[in-house]
Order: sequence, then structure tokens, then C-alpha cells
Amino acid sequence: MKSYQNLALLQNLYLLKSIGFKYIDQFSINENMPNEKPLNIHELHNNIYSCHLCDLSKSRNQSMCGFGNLNADLMIIDFTVSSNDDATNSYYSGRSGEMLKDMIEKVLKLNIDEVYFTHAIKCKTLNSNLPSPSEWESCKNYLYSQIKFIKPKVVVTLGKDVYAKIIDEDEDFQSVRGHVIDFKDYKLVPIDHPNFLLRNPESKKTSFNDLKTIKSCL
Repeated sequence: MKSYQNLALLQNLYLLKSIGFKYIDQFSINENMPNEKPLNIHELHNNIYSCHLCDLSKSRNQSMCGFGNLNADLMIIDFTVSSNDDATNSYYSGRSGEMLKDMIEKVLKLNIDEVYFTHAIKCKTLNSNLPSPSEWESCKNYLYSQIKFIKPKVVVTLGKDVYAKIIDEDEDFQSVRGHVIDFKDYKLVPIDHPNFLLRNPESKKTSFNDLKTIKSCL
């Protein structure tokens, strides 16, 4: 129970600091906290919404657990929440979001409500930096639990950073991009991030072929 108690203590300290306290006497931990091991996806989402495990909780507008079908065959994982995502509380914000939506609807022939989309890091990063190793360590169990609860046929990772974290290997991304990889009990397909495609439109044809590979696995 130590980690549960530490989480409860940390959340109370953040709350007290946010309302102006600089010094307090000893206090009892608020036990009305999320379950340490959620029993289902809904409990997991509640834990993510109320998470204060790292410094990213200080600057976010909200933590973003995920969007879409909780029984989806296709799960898409981005690395981090963008400032635009955080400001609008939208999973398909900006030009990148619009491109991803088009990839899902026009190529995979699915509605965004039929897939499950989430981020590996559930809060926006500070100053648009890459998350620190400790921030990934705080979030990774949330992500692995989401995969376990949703049980998709195919997991798609957007870009090299999230692929490297999930696989825990440092290899050339372009050598694996678009390939079907066995990952635990799932098929994983890493593809280029929409932001990369916006900067490198000549890669869109290659990405189109990667999407056809994903479609063939569903």
C-alpha cells in the first residue's frame, strides 16, 4: 500500500499548495482516492483524471485519458498531449488532428468513434519539451492498462518516440515503420506521425501504404 499512500499524500500537498499554504502541521491522508489497481477501464480513466504523480499535473488544464470505442479493434497511440489538445480538450485538434481524422475515415474507412485514441503521456509537456524519463515512468502503467482493458486487434503508434518507449528498444524507426510487429498479445504497426507528414508531404504515399497494411490486419 505504500505507493497508494504516497499518491494520496502527494495529491493533498498539491491541493494545499494551490490554495496558498506554505507550511502545515501533520495531517491525515484523504483516503477517498482512486483505486491503486483499477478493476476496469472506467476506474482507470478516473485515476488518470485525478493523477498528480509528476510535475506535468501542475501546468495542465486536464489530463487526457483517451477517446473512442472502449471495445475497439484499433487503438492509436500518440506520444504526448499538445498544447492545442490541452487547451481545447480535443483529441483531433489542429492540422495534425485533422490529418489523423482523414487517415482514419478516408483510408481505413472507420469513424473516429470506432477506434480508441490515447496518448502515452496523459498531460501536455512543459514548454512543448519531450517528457522526461520519470514522467514516462509515471504514465506508462496507465497506457499498458488501457491496452489490457481494451484488447485491440491492432495497436498503431504515431512516430518514433512513442514506438521506442513502448517497445523499449533503440532501433532505426524507418526500418520498422509500416511493419506488423508482434507485441505481447497484439499486432503493433508503427507509422509516421501526422506532424511529420505535414512537414514532409512526399512521405504521404508511403504512409498510405502503411495504412493499407493496418486495414488488412483488422
